[in-house]
Amino acid sequence: MPTRYTRREYLAASVAGMSTALAGCVEGIMSDSGVSATDSSISGSPMYQYDSANTGYASDEVGPTQNITQLWSFETEGAVQSSPAVVDGIVYVGSLDGNVYAVDAVTGNQQWSFETDGSESGSVLSSPAVVDDTVYFGSEDDSVYAVDANTGDRKWTFETGESIYSSATVVGGTVYIGSNDNSLYALDATSGDLQWVFEIDDWVRSSPAVVDGAVYVGSHNGTLYALDSNTGDQLWSFETGRPVQSSPAVLDGVVFALSYNGSVYALDTDTGDQIWKFDANEGGQSSPAVVDGTVYVGSYDSNIYALDVSSGEQQWVFETGDSVYSSPVVVDDTVYAGSYDDNVYALDANTGDQLWSFETYESVYSSPAVVDGNVYIGSADNNIYALSES
Repeated sequence: MPTRYTRREYLAASVAGMSTALAGCVEGIMSDSGVSATDSSISGSPMYQYDSANTGYASDEVGPTQNITQLWSFETEGAVQSSPAVVDGIVYVGSLDGNVYAVDAVTGNQQWSFETDGSESGSVLSSPAVVDDTVYFGSEDDSVYAVDANTGDRKWTFETGESIYSSATVVGGTVYIGSNDNSLYALDATSGDLQWVFEIDDWVRSSPAVVDGAVYVGSHNGTLYALDSNTGDQLWSFETGRPVQSSPAVLDGVVFALSYNGSVYALDTDTGDQIWKFDANEGGQSSPAVVDGTVYVGSYDSNIYALDVSSGEQQWVFETGDSVYSSPVVVDDTVYAGSYDDNVYALDANTGDQLWSFETYESVYSSPAVVDGNVYIGSADNNIYALSES
């Protein structure tokens, strides 16, 4: 029998996919101030947390560390809780207004928009993945879409049994994505044909990590699963006891994930055995970023933690003004993340010292993409922002 959850957990669940999903508007308004996928050297940010392992790290990128200024903002008709993908100078992001938008990364000008089939029920909470000139994303109208990255024209649609908050991971010609119909799907990236489906007994709002022939994903039933990426057969499962809406990150034979029970887990990718566990004050849905011996993760307790990758020992903690739904990313020794306190933060990756903050007009569920020296991130104030160093 499914566990009964608190109102806060239920509300958080309703935005689990949102922290990767929203920014669009019918017109796209400029502000006055505006002017293999697991390879960390991949150009841009083609999918949630940069790559198919959800590492949240891009070794070849640089980002602003001081004198932050707003390059542009793009206004939408819905909260921007989706996390943007940035490829070849274009920012791709979904919106609660039921659209996905392509926006010029330098100017903020809209290139195209795509409206889902669900009208008022078609909010796009999942973050787009952009691979081989195709944009893949899920929608609250129960469907997975593939659209042309250059024109926004529809290529195919696959209908699941419920709304989709999970973000797509695209590897080797296959799209992996979860649904609130309690299933994880593997779809042919070219045709949208079903390759396999893995059925669970609760929502799949976590976004899968796909590494070395295995798919790692969490479920609202409190379990983290490892599946064969070719067949969907279960390799192992690990129970945390509370929902796992955090998307797992995988590096060097270890999978890292946060549970609603307040614990960050490090598990062996081959066996699912626990290597270590770190207990925060509260749980959450922030997905870990992993780089250079450190795990970075946010929590509903308002903190961003840095943990030793081998032991789980706390290296530093930074307190924001409210819950951290956003997933940190790490670029050039700087950690970037948003907070429910309306701010975007840049922190020194080694010390946790604040380098700068930028205040939006509403909560920041979205996770940042840092590309070509700019930070791209959405806010519940209906805008996607491009931030740069003046």
